[in-house]
Amino acid sequence: MLHWIQEIIHKGGPFLFINIGVLAIVLAVITERAIYFLGRGHINARAFLEQIKRLLAANNIDRAKKLCDATSAPVARVAKAGLSRAHKGEAAVAQSIEETMIDVTPEIKKRIGALWSLANIATLLGLLGTITGLIGTFEAVGSAAPAERQKRLSDGIAEAMYNTAIGLFIAVTCMIAHLVLSAAAKKVVGDLESFSLRLENLLGEGGQASLAQEPGRPAPPSDEL
Repeated sequence: MLHWIQEIIHKGGPFLFINIGVLAIVLAVITERAIYFLGRGHINARAFLEQIKRLLAANNIDRAKKLCDATSAPVARVAKAGLSRAHKGEAAVAQSIEETMIDVTPEIKKRIGALWSLANIATLLGLLGTITGLIGTFEAVGSAAPAERQKRLSDGIAEAMYNTAIGLFIAVTCMIAHLVLSAAAKKVVGDLESFSLRLENLLGEGGQASLAQEPGRPAPPSDEL
C-alpha cells in the first residue's frame, strides 16, 4: 500500500500535488463539520426544552439562563435570547428568537456548500493532470528514441490515469460528505425551528405567569377596571 502511494506521488506530476492539497482541505472541512454536529452543535432540543419548562414552572428563570450558558449549541443560544426578553412581553420574545435564529442558522450550514466547489476544482485539476500526461505521451511517441519510448509512454499514461483517479476520488468524497452533512444540517435546522416555536409558545403562555410570580418582579397589569 505504501509503495503504491509512493508510486502515485512519484508519477502523478504537479497537478496531483495540487489535488493532494485540495484533499487535505476537504478532509479538514469534513472533520470540522463532523465535530460540530457530534459536539457542540448536537443537543436534544426536546429534552432541553423540557428542562427549561421545569425551571420556569419552578419560577427559576435565572437557573434556566445558566443552563443555556452551559453550552454554545444553537438551541441554547435561541433559548437564552427568548428568556432574556421574557419579561418584556410576547412580541419582544418572538423578535429576539427570530433575530437569534437568523444569526445561528448560517453557522449550522457553514462550509458545507464549499464541498461542491472543491469537488469541481478537484475534477478539473485531475483533468488538467490527465491532459499533461497525455501530452507527454504524444511527445514520447513523436520524439523519443526507440529505447526510451516505452518508458516515456508508460510514465505519461500513468500520470494521466493517476490524476484522473485522484480527481474523481476527491470529487466523490466531497459529494458523499456534502450529502451527509447537508442532511445533518437540515435536521439541526428543523429541530431548531420546532424548538423556537415551542419556546415562544411556552414563554408567551405559561412562562409569563411564572415570571409574574417571581419574587421581586412586578405583576402584569390587570385588565379589570
